Amino acid sequence: MQEIATLGGGCFWCVEAVFVRIPGVISISSGYAGGHTTSPTYKDICTGNTGHAEVIQITFDTNLVSYSQILDIFWHAHDPTTLNRQGNDVGTQYRSVIFYHNENQKVLAEKSKSESAYLFPKPIVTEILPLPTFYKAEEYHQSFFEKNPSNPYCNYVILPKLDKLALKL
Repeated sequence: MQEIATLGGGCFWCVEAVFVRIPGVISISSGYAGGHTTSPTYKDICTGNTGHAEVIQITFDTNLVSYSQILDIFWHAHDPTTLNRQGNDVGTQYRSVIFYHNENQKVLAEKSKSESAYLFPKPIVTEILPLPTFYKAEEYHQSFFEKNPSNPYCNYVILPKLDKLALKL
């Protein structure tokens, strides 16, 4: 069976690069959600005035990976204790957020957040909200790390994150 998860944990390039490596993940789309503007562009998002977060939408095979496992990886893939920032990426568009697709996902997300609190020295600030409209990001943002391995951001931000996570996954 297939299910969809929508998560924001900073730059969508980083989050996508993590989840594309997870067995059972069928596809990932980078995009925007949670704001008040329709059909936002990356240029719009960068202003911080749209209310949207950079997110990824993951389609996964529940026979190979569960929603709870997706959430476990999510907690380790970013710092959910920093409000509106991940590293040098600052603004509401980089907030930590779980957009649930149904009541079961909401319950599991809240449970996972509560059970993961011990992992961090500060309180988790991740929002858990119903998914509004998901807007797919421009094509050049899709599979960014795989298409641009020499990009400085990929080398200095994404690659160390993947190395660190390899030890935990």
